[in-house]
Amino acid sequence: MSVSQLARSIKASPTLKLNETAAKLREKGEPVIHLGGGEPKSKAPLDAVLNCATQLNTGEVRYAPADGLPALKKAVIRYTEEQYGQAFAPRNVIVSSGAKQSIMTLLYAILEPKDEVVYPAPYWVSYPEMAKLAGGVGVAVLPEDGTFQPSVPDVADRVGSYTKAVILNSPNNPSGIMYTREFIAEMVEFCEKRDLWLIMDDLYNRLVFDGQKAPNPYDFAKNVGPSSKLVVVQGVSKMYAMTGFRIGWALANPEVVEAMTNIQGHQTSGPVTVSQWAAVGALSGVQTSIESLRLTLENQRNLMVERLSAIPGVHVTKPSGTFYCFPDFSAYVRDSQRLAELLLERVRVVTVPGKEFGMEGHLRLSYCGTVKDIMDGLERIKWALDPQAPNELYIGGRKLVRDWA
Repeated sequence: MSVSQLARSIKASPTLKLNETAAKLREKGEPVIHLGGGEPKSKAPLDAVLNCATQLNTGEVRYAPADGLPALKKAVIRYTEEQYGQAFAPRNVIVSSGAKQSIMTLLYAILEPKDEVVYPAPYWVSYPEMAKLAGGVGVAVLPEDGTFQPSVPDVADRVGSYTKAVILNSPNNPSGIMYTREFIAEMVEFCEKRDLWLIMDDLYNRLVFDGQKAPNPYDFAKNVGPSSKLVVVQGVSKMYAMTGFRIGWALANPEVVEAMTNIQGHQTSGPVTVSQWAAVGALSGVQTSIESLRLTLENQRNLMVERLSAIPGVHVTKPSGTFYCFPDFSAYVRDSQRLAELLLERVRVVTVPGKEFGMEGHLRLSYCGTVKDIMDGLERIKWALDPQAPNELYIGGRKLVRDWA
């Protein structure tokens, strides 16, 4: 059996693949610690669960409009007014099966074959493959100064005649860095002047630490009307810990929303109805769960950064948000894939290789699990890397002997 050339060119999502690997090892009784995960451990808000259950109890679970339930669109519009200070109409909103589908459908709607999509590195693992699926070409931008903070000249150097869109993800997965207000302002101006689509992947913008607030792109936009090419993508997965409900949305001009709706209608017909009602409950209900999650993540970030900083040779940049850290382990092993495999095989710690995010030598570590997982996982990593460490380590009742260089 043969598959298409496109199918052969698309790689599996490394994060989802790692989740599967960790699950299989746990089923075998292996003492796995998953520091590669991308979902909070807190429960979905009660208002979301009750709203979902109420709909289920009616037994009337039917198709929804391809662009989302009117009730959820109304909740999204209210949320956008409160959080972004921007008023939109229902025709500016499309609800999708997760923020990932919102971005994917948008790329289908705006890209011609060979059009380029530019994004700073490190970047979310799916951006290159999503651009490819839509017939385009992903173009990564490596910051000239070697940090995780890009500059407009960095981006401008990679923008050419085929460039159609720029994607900014801030706070950033995998680095946790939040782009500066000045950079966001300059990028909004740059994209408007160059007539480029600016896609703001804002999925983590409520999970920000140290008293900071994520920059609002609408504060700098001169054009938010029918011809605007600014698109903001949001969802309930991260801030409400509702990853399994698969609900996200995009805010865009009516023409592109209509095009996205037509495409989505042929893909999935529309998001799952009961999940949409759950999202209505989350957006309209008590909002304390977001702050509770944010505080928990901030404390666990502090713990992870402190423990990583104690490992000689590891360079760590303190995250400003999200639940990810992206330390540099190149002083030990430059090949991040080989390092991730060593840690999984030798000490049963799951991490994500930095090369999947466009930066070799790094690993993405998540601090959205338990404090115990963070402490034990980093203890195992330190033992695996430090040649001066004791020769033996006990995990899960098993004695490990350090027999590698």
